[in-house]
Amino acid sequence: MTDAPAVGILADVHRGVGRILLNRPKALNALTTDMVAAIDQVLAGWERTPLSAVVLASTSTKAFCAGGDIRTIREHSLAGDAEASERFFASEYRLNARIAEYPVPVVSLIDGLCMGGGLGLSVHGAFRVVTERAVLAMPETAIGFFPDVGASYFLPRLPGAIGMYLGLTGHRLDAADTLYTGLATHFVPADRLDAVTDALADSPGDPVDVVLNRLAGRSPVEESGLAQVRGDVDWAFGAPTLGEIEKRLRHLGSPWAAAASLALESASPQSLEITHALLAGGRQRTLRECLAAELALTRTTVRTPDFLEGVRAALVDKDRTPVWRRASPGGPTLSS
Repeated sequence: MTDAPAVGILADVHRGVGRILLNRPKALNALTTDMVAAIDQVLAGWERTPLSAVVLASTSTKAFCAGGDIRTIREHSLAGDAEASERFFASEYRLNARIAEYPVPVVSLIDGLCMGGGLGLSVHGAFRVVTERAVLAMPETAIGFFPDVGASYFLPRLPGAIGMYLGLTGHRLDAADTLYTGLATHFVPADRLDAVTDALADSPGDPVDVVLNRLAGRSPVEESGLAQVRGDVDWAFGAPTLGEIEKRLRHLGSPWAAAASLALESASPQSLEITHALLAGGRQRTLRECLAAELALTRTTVRTPDFLEGVRAALVDKDRTPVWRRASPGGPTLSS
């Protein structure tokens, strides 16, 4: 494979299948501007190459991609370098759109953590393969941000009120839950994951779905914990306002509802307001419209005290005790 250690990806074409491996294992493949640009450049070049599929994977079993390098974005904000932050988000969202519109199937192999920007790389592609070690989440409200990378498009399109639940609470999904929600399309055991690229190369005329099903193990979807509380999820998080969501969770009084309430209480109030409004309107927008709305919001959100404090508490000092601003007058809005 073509080694680009300074950038953090490896790429080549293997018997008609494009391969891109995220290769920044110590940072759990957190995306930098250079990584995003490199992936985008590779995919743009391959649009003129006859391929049967493109495979996105990781060199690490710990993580597919833990998200964007949000610590660096905080540093840009503290330094007053709005241009650097704009460059990262604009490049990342352009890549998300390219993946969604790619002319051949994009197959993401998710083994380990996949959060934030990792979902942006995978969910917009045609096929998302998970292993028994997969963990997916959009945890942005816990760091004073909001679910981006097109989340305002794909979360509202999940069944019922699942997307609102995931976006507001940052709840982590295991393999069974990802298959239940549709965020994942196939389950392949971790010890068979390396065989996917060769299997696709061996059967260029077969539908990707058929090839992946040949490798699949027994689906764990029946073990989904989210499925067991689906009725409560839809009732509580289908409420029209944040206040009503919180009220319904208190009314339920179950262990699941208590955990969801705690997640909301721990999150940035500003982030909850932004996220609720963003997801409520996302169903009426195209992906590109959602990405444009998200990009506009990044320009103001990354400069707010809640973002600076949330990233500090989670990723810099790691004390996990953010002190949030309680009110948001004048804060970021969807028209910002």
